[in-house]
Amino acid sequence: MTRLGVTGRPSVRFQQPVLGKVTRTAVPESERKDYILLRDQLDGPALAGYAGGLSVRGLQPAPLTPDTPVIHDLGPLDHLSDGDVVAMNPSGYVRTLYRVQSKHNALFATDRCNSFCLMCSQPPKDVDDSGRLAEHLRLIDLMSPETQELGMTGGEPTLLKDGLLAVIQRCKELLPATSMHILSNGRLFYYNTFARAVAEIEHPDLMFGIPLYSDLDYEHDYVVQARGSFDETMMGLQNLGRFDVGVEIRVVIHALTYRRLPQLAEFIYRNLPFARHVALMGMELMGFAVANLDSLWVDPWDYREELGCATEYLAARGMQVSVYNHQLCTLPQSIWPFARQSISDWKNEYVPVCAGCARRSECGGFFSSGVQRRMSSHIQPFSANELGA
Repeated sequence: MTRLGVTGRPSVRFQQPVLGKVTRTAVPESERKDYILLRDQLDGPALAGYAGGLSVRGLQPAPLTPDTPVIHDLGPLDHLSDGDVVAMNPSGYVRTLYRVQSKHNALFATDRCNSFCLMCSQPPKDVDDSGRLAEHLRLIDLMSPETQELGMTGGEPTLLKDGLLAVIQRCKELLPATSMHILSNGRLFYYNTFARAVAEIEHPDLMFGIPLYSDLDYEHDYVVQARGSFDETMMGLQNLGRFDVGVEIRVVIHALTYRRLPQLAEFIYRNLPFARHVALMGMELMGFAVANLDSLWVDPWDYREELGCATEYLAARGMQVSVYNHQLCTLPQSIWPFARQSISDWKNEYVPVCAGCARRSECGGFFSSGVQRRMSSHIQPFSANELGA
């Protein structure tokens, strides 16, 4: 796993987080306002003009610039590369917001959500996070235009409303070659005008990943814990499809959803043929999934038949389909070509038995949270000469 945060000691008081690109070498004075200087030790002259400074050890005796925030005594910062974007917090916590060498960068839109899904890995909070939009826009300003993909998650990003439109617009302008993938429950696209407003931005590579948990409205509503959510989501999907906004259907598989996977696959094919991708996903054991684990957990081995049937049904009809968050040894071999290494690198790991597996480099591995709680009883390594390896 990759470290995303580290704590040190702030040298001066500052009230708001300071964002900047990490650099270990001096940059031209005209550009320094966008950079945070990282050194083993820092002194005042070296910091002139920078947004802030990070020091592995303590501070040198030379006086610091009084209004330049520095966090020191951070210890090794080998997880940071030049060009990464960090937020220096007044508490002394330094959080990595963007990693220039990663394919798993994302904006955390908001803590709020209008759904209450039983297996939500990021339980919603009713908080005032209106100031976060400015941070999102500033972060986009600091990202490399060579970024391949940028995600957005939450909470529910559409609750930003006009703010979401501003984020998409800024990405179009400053990251024109970056594909954008937004995780949303899709319910607010029930409003035709909102779906149209997104389409009118004309972002060149935008997709919304929207969950559908059953072909039966009451089953979907129960998982989401919101009456009427199935109808709102379906209308939202249809509106996005009408305006040619990219849509991905995401199905989280657990004890309440696996039995009707074949029927759901047929429902998607017949009613949402414009979907550009369907992701059949293993559950992340975080947040509400932990509290509801006894009613949600099912060994992936036990739904191999349903998952295989749904995957092959969609693929045979020309729909793009992938299997996320599963280990190869729990899947029918017939759907291995659809299995993806989908878990973000900062929360992906393998268990000791995987060390000698000949298929490890092809396998999706585990959520780090899952290995601590529950996993399939059928995890086993493949030998080098097994299955034609």
